[in-house]
Amino acid sequence: MNSSRLCSLVLCVVLVAPNAGDLRAQTPQTPGAPPGAERVEVDARAPAHPLPHFWEAMFGSGRAILSLRESYRNDLRAMKRVADFGYVRFHAILHDEVGVYDEDKHGNPVYNFSYVDQIYDGLLENGVRPFVELGFMPRKLAARPSYHVFWYHPLVAPPKSWTAWDKLIRALAEHLVARYGIDEVSRWYFEVWNEPNIDFWTGIPKQSSYFDLYDHTARALKSVSARIRVGGPATAAAHWVPEFLAHAQKNHVAVDFVSSHGYADDTVEDLFGSHEPIAMDDRVCRAIAKVRGEIAAAGAAGLPLMWTEWNVPSYDKLNARDTIYVGAALANTIRECDSLVDMMSFWTFSDVFEENGPNREPFNGGFAPIAMGGIRKPGYVAFGLLHLLGRERLANSASDVLVTRREDGTLVVAAWNLVDPDRHGATKTLRLEFRGVAPDSVVSVRQLDDQHGNTLAAYRALGSHRYPLRRDVEEINRTAEVSARGARLDDGSLTLVLSPDALALIEIAPAGGAAGSAGSTSR
Repeated sequence: MNSSRLCSLVLCVVLVAPNAGDLRAQTPQTPGAPPGAERVEVDARAPAHPLPHFWEAMFGSGRAILSLRESYRNDLRAMKRVADFGYVRFHAILHDEVGVYDEDKHGNPVYNFSYVDQIYDGLLENGVRPFVELGFMPRKLAARPSYHVFWYHPLVAPPKSWTAWDKLIRALAEHLVARYGIDEVSRWYFEVWNEPNIDFWTGIPKQSSYFDLYDHTARALKSVSARIRVGGPATAAAHWVPEFLAHAQKNHVAVDFVSSHGYADDTVEDLFGSHEPIAMDDRVCRAIAKVRGEIAAAGAAGLPLMWTEWNVPSYDKLNARDTIYVGAALANTIRECDSLVDMMSFWTFSDVFEENGPNREPFNGGFAPIAMGGIRKPGYVAFGLLHLLGRERLANSASDVLVTRREDGTLVVAAWNLVDPDRHGATKTLRLEFRGVAPDSVVSVRQLDDQHGNTLAAYRALGSHRYPLRRDVEEINRTAEVSARGARLDDGSLTLVLSPDALALIEIAPAGGAAGSAGSTSR
């Protein structure tokens, strides 16, 4: 087999079937590792710890009213099928376009929760619960007309009356409990506001006025039921957590979880207040570790930490979030953030999203794994592959491998070759040497790389049309259907040739079982 054929397959495996059921993996040089190969021992008997799927527990999305659109709900269902997430978080449930708050001619409040019901009904009917972000300010309740620059102009001022705000929050909570029952609503989360440390909050002074908002909101919610979960401070770039917890403890205000945000392309100075040379690929989990330490230092180590916005770096005009880079970057984030965070919310699941106005074309660098028109980006494939990881993580010191195990004993390994999009990386040969499994075990391999699951390449091959036809979208999305290929270990080893930013997902069933399934990760 020549090297060009090897790299076109990415997986350094040739499948031959001398008889039915006898698929064997052959490598160019056996039994030793190829020259220059990185050797990683994978021990199925290594110590293990639980691996809850924190990276896919929640997704962000465009603002609340967009969830009434069929395109939003189609994307929700598509993402749910491959990632099976449990929560969605979005802005602007209290925006005037949702119609929650008005006043009569005497200034008395008039509430209308009809759109709220449709929004939350739509999530629940699709098997997803709301992670309720309480914001922004209704116009008639605002102290002043402070509008954010977003296209839909959310109002980010404090309320003109704390009493009126308290009544609104209490009325909303009472309505939700009456409609859905406290057993259901107690499984939701209520987060007070969004990023009050930057331009989403114009209270003065900024921090102490937000703490006032939090106190009033938390107490109003708890007055309806102590079982309602409330938290914050929902800050940008991992700010304010020590101050927030100190304030809550001093003033005896309930905090059921801590939330903050941090993106891989936030600056080191903003995230950490330093000028350390921290690579973008490492910043999110370093920020999470910092906040986790702050929670522990406040004597609140048991509080859940919810990272309610994050994403891989965009690399500006390189539009990295549209590319296969998302797969390797996501896998590396899972490896680094394991055991540090309870839930992470990838911002967002769909490019039905209008912070800068309606999208103008697919693959324009948007946040989401699903582009305009329902086109499934490589990130969609990545989430589908990594959803297959087991719920136990086995100890392994490699920086480019995750070793996991499912309840049925199936060993599931992710391996990748992370290369930042602004750099030129080399193809990497990785030899996985398995211990604790049969040396000729049946394996299945799925991969995301330049040749597999690369829907951006498929879009470009069809002409990169601004408004793709439906048949073009269907053809592009067929590229996202990454199927498993079967093989056998060769004397306990499997050699992978990973092109830059390739992600491979390997499954080895326990003795007597079948490795993986014949189906694809995109359904």
